[in-house]
Amino acid sequence: MTWLETFPGGTWQERWEATPAAAEPERWNVKVRAWAKTIGRSPTLATLQSGMLFLICVDAVRPDLRWLVANPSRFIRPAVQTARDPAGFARLEAAGSPTGRSGRHFSEALKAIAQIIIAYGGKIEDITVGDCLARLQASRRDSRGPRLAYAWLRDLGQFPSDAPATLTNFENRAGQASPAELVDRYGLQCTSVRNLIVDYLTERQSSLDYSSLKGLSAALASLFWADLEKHQPGINSLHLSAESSAAWKARIATKTVRKRQPDGTVVEVMEPRDSAPAVKQAVRAFYLDIAQWAFDEPERWGPWAAPTPVSDADCSVKKNEARQKSSSDQRTRERLPVLPVLVRVADQRLKAARARLDALNAAPLGSTFTVLGETFTVPRTTQRSDGRPSTVRDAQGRRRDLGTEEKRAFWAWATIEILRHTGIRIEELRELGHHSVISYTLPTTGEVVPLLQIAPSKTDQERLLLVTPELADVLSAVISRVRRGNSTVPVIHSYDTHERVWNSPMPLLYQWRVSGENRQISEHTIRQALDETLEASGLTDVSGNPLKFQPHDFRRIFITDAILNGLPPHIAQVIAGHGSINTTMGYAAIYPVDAIEAHQAFIARRRALRPVEEYRAVTPDEWQEFLGHFERRKLALGECGRAYGTDCAHEHACVRCPVLIVDFTEKPRLVEIRDNLTARIEEAEREGWGGEVEGLSTSRAAAEEKIARLDARQDRKESPVFLGIPPFDQVAARTSEVKAP
Repeated sequence: MTWLETFPGGTWQERWEATPAAAEPERWNVKVRAWAKTIGRSPTLATLQSGMLFLICVDAVRPDLRWLVANPSRFIRPAVQTARDPAGFARLEAAGSPTGRSGRHFSEALKAIAQIIIAYGGKIEDITVGDCLARLQASRRDSRGPRLAYAWLRDLGQFPSDAPATLTNFENRAGQASPAELVDRYGLQCTSVRNLIVDYLTERQSSLDYSSLKGLSAALASLFWADLEKHQPGINSLHLSAESSAAWKARIATKTVRKRQPDGTVVEVMEPRDSAPAVKQAVRAFYLDIAQWAFDEPERWGPWAAPTPVSDADCSVKKNEARQKSSSDQRTRERLPVLPVLVRVADQRLKAARARLDALNAAPLGSTFTVLGETFTVPRTTQRSDGRPSTVRDAQGRRRDLGTEEKRAFWAWATIEILRHTGIRIEELRELGHHSVISYTLPTTGEVVPLLQIAPSKTDQERLLLVTPELADVLSAVISRVRRGNSTVPVIHSYDTHERVWNSPMPLLYQWRVSGENRQISEHTIRQALDETLEASGLTDVSGNPLKFQPHDFRRIFITDAILNGLPPHIAQVIAGHGSINTTMGYAAIYPVDAIEAHQAFIARRRALRPVEEYRAVTPDEWQEFLGHFERRKLALGECGRAYGTDCAHEHACVRCPVLIVDFTEKPRLVEIRDNLTARIEEAEREGWGGEVEGLSTSRAAAEEKIARLDARQDRKESPVFLGIPPFDQVAARTSEVKAP
């Protein structure tokens, strides 16, 4: 206190804030010791800490949260509890912590509450949501205590009903943004167009979910108008020239992607933008909606009505849908055959992880144990409330958390089993609750069958699925695990990442305990667990790369397998929760064997309508006769074109025969025959053989005709084809005559 008197201020707090110790929390005692030496004093660190703790307890000074985090002390919490709010701390302990009354999580939560009281004054009942958030932001490395303290006070009803359910990932759970906030993310330069887009989104907001609204704002504000402002500075009108709209559509068709090369360098490459048709469709709807609304409110929307720069043909998605369908079918064909391998590996990983964890729980502290051919060393001490560690050291000295490995292996196994037996979406998987498992009594037989209720998701329609015995075993294992020996499933809050809202507390099945707090298992964690199982399976794709499974792949596999095994498509549509049967058939991959079997069935049906004798077995003699026909068609000049089963009608005078098919390569031989015939005719004329002259002349005429046909075919092949251009008088719709004056 004597040291504080050397600084200006009317209160002890003002003097404390004027000291360099308040600005340098890590070196505050160094400053005091240096001053103490000037008056012949040498206080110890314990003496200074005791004096500071006394001033804190009597509320003479209030160090900020940053100072308190930098100077932790195990005496702060009991001292503040005794001196500042004993009744409040007693009420907390009587209510019971969400993490239990023992263990470091319990102590860290109480310490965070004590630090908030020190920094802001008052009592426990005066702590607000902002106080807890400020304590969380004071130190990210020490976030467990503030989060548990917040959950503790929230469960006691100290915070408003609209307070966040948890401070975990608070920055990413800030709730829904307004249309103006969505548009202002992209820094549009033209204020009038910015206001127009905000008004348009506000009008559409009531008919869209938040995820669609956010996507629409990105399409209009970022991909459309911000892109135009970047390439056309100063633009302020929706009236776009043909050149501007064409250039924008060309730019939107591609995107720049950063890719890491094998050597570690990162390069930027251009790739087609799959969402380009959807963006153009949003822009087209933007123009058309404004034009339509201009009729109802001309003073508001009329000045902005303009011709749409996007035609209906620009929004065609046929090619994208065909490409996406082909890619999805290929993924399904590649993954359906290996699904049993993935299921087997997931089961093996879970059994191995449980064996390691059971061996750890049975081993004394500080001992070494061997399980499944691996040797682990147990730590000598643990801070866990149950007295059992979950981390060990393997033979190479690496730290292994066997408890976490068992948890991730279990949830990977449960995810694969539930997805492959139900075909539900991943967001529906995470929303499964204890109340989702219901029993239904058949009115006809009185038989009780288990059903799984799927909460409304993408199509806002709930549905019921029949629980198979295999699925019932998995759900039973999940419920037993989440109960943790209790009679009920813990009720927890969940955050809808798509709608950016907190859901009501529910007994969700996909939850686990992290740092003493029950949390919903994130989608990222589920995907990571699947990747770990795939890596352990060693499965590869056709190119030899590790095979990747997405949660949605199980949905496609489920629908494809169901339809291939005879389930009617319209029933598959109801089970999958699709709004259209075309969507369901788009999920079903068609295999080549299906097309072959369908074609064979068609041939069988067609043969059933034809005379049976037409399909009698062919005898060996008939088959040899058939093959011999084609052998006898081979001639020196080409091939004979007579029909099968007919004899030669020209007594093998092939040069004269009109069905002789002369090959281009045999033209020199044909020319040689013609010249020979000419020489023989000249000889017959000299000798006076009139009969020979007539027969030879007929053969030469036939040879010359065939040569002429070969030449004509060659000329047509080499010459361009003239399609013809009609004169103007043939295309003009009408004519007019100009009369002389």
